[in-house]
Amino acid sequence: MRIKSVHAVAVRLPRDVAQSRGTARSPTSLVGEGGYRWSTAYPVLYSVNFETALVRVELANGLVGWGEAQAPLAPEVACNIVEHLLRPALEHEDFDGTPARISALWDRMYSTMRVRGQSGGFMFDAMSGVDIALWDLAGKMVGKPVCALLCADPKFRISAYLSGTAGNTPQERAAFAARYADDGISVVKLYYESEWQDVLAIADRLPDTMQFAVDALWHLPPGNAIAMARELDARNARWLECPLYPEEVEAHAALAAAIRTPLALGESYRSLRELQPFLGIAKILQPDLGRCGITGSLEIAQAFEGEIIPHLSIAMGPQIAAALHFAAAAKNCLLCEFNPHVLAMANAFLASPIIRRGGEYLLSDAPGLGIEWNARFGEFVR
Repeated sequence: MRIKSVHAVAVRLPRDVAQSRGTARSPTSLVGEGGYRWSTAYPVLYSVNFETALVRVELANGLVGWGEAQAPLAPEVACNIVEHLLRPALEHEDFDGTPARISALWDRMYSTMRVRGQSGGFMFDAMSGVDIALWDLAGKMVGKPVCALLCADPKFRISAYLSGTAGNTPQERAAFAARYADDGISVVKLYYESEWQDVLAIADRLPDTMQFAVDALWHLPPGNAIAMARELDARNARWLECPLYPEEVEAHAALAAAIRTPLALGESYRSLRELQPFLGIAKILQPDLGRCGITGSLEIAQAFEGEIIPHLSIAMGPQIAAALHFAAAAKNCLLCEFNPHVLAMANAFLASPIIRRGGEYLLSDAPGLGIEWNARFGEFVR
């Protein structure tokens, strides 16, 4: 069977920024004007909209696979890479749906710009969107869920952790988490914006049944990072995520050596090669399926002896489903990120929703990723 067409579409949907604060969608308050605004906590841009990039791959027999690139800002960039660089490399290529063929097509996509230095960043985002679509097609071709192609005995129930808390005070945010604890969630991730004592105050008010992790959003003060992290040690934090700037290998190593709380890293990196310096530092790796693809994430999981917890941020159905199928197959992955607002947005466009019941995701056994769009999907994808 040949690949008939490869296309990408940028998605930009309005959202309530105030409601999103404190979650993966917008963990800090924003200032400025326009669609992209500065965080008040550290130098990075966030979008006031929900943005992502969807990829559609169609075979000559009409079978369609869907993928998604992680593109919380400027999704048009990933889409243009798909349309102008990856499409010519893939259209009319043979595709038999085997993992070996998907791997070969990953290498083909990588080769398009490898010698020009495009070995990460937006290039890998675009490749990952296509890769997810190819795995979706592979499952549909044989009538199996993607996870069943990745391993012989996949998990169909995956524990979920709550990503972020809503509220204006530590008391309100702890109460938000407690509602999910009552529903069966046993881990919550707290976001550090500007007041470390507020993070600790939330942690100290959580139910006894709930563990907590902290996402430091890359901005623990270098001179005080160890002292701050030791306060997490004292509270038996589940992990400390993104404590320092992603390129600071030696500083991460020094921090990891000085504390008991496991470091969790991964969302800033797009390949095993980029993660290589951190393999002896991090105890938890968090590949983002929209940045590493299923193919790249499997390579990371197979090379790492520690715990794998996929990163899930802004995402629609294909990216969330890809993370769940990957988690279902990876032996060292027992937990997956859950953001209530993100899942609700994704499910608004699906004919059959992605199900989170109590403390678990329930993975569909439908062919491929199990994604079918509803009528609302046609409002922005033509």
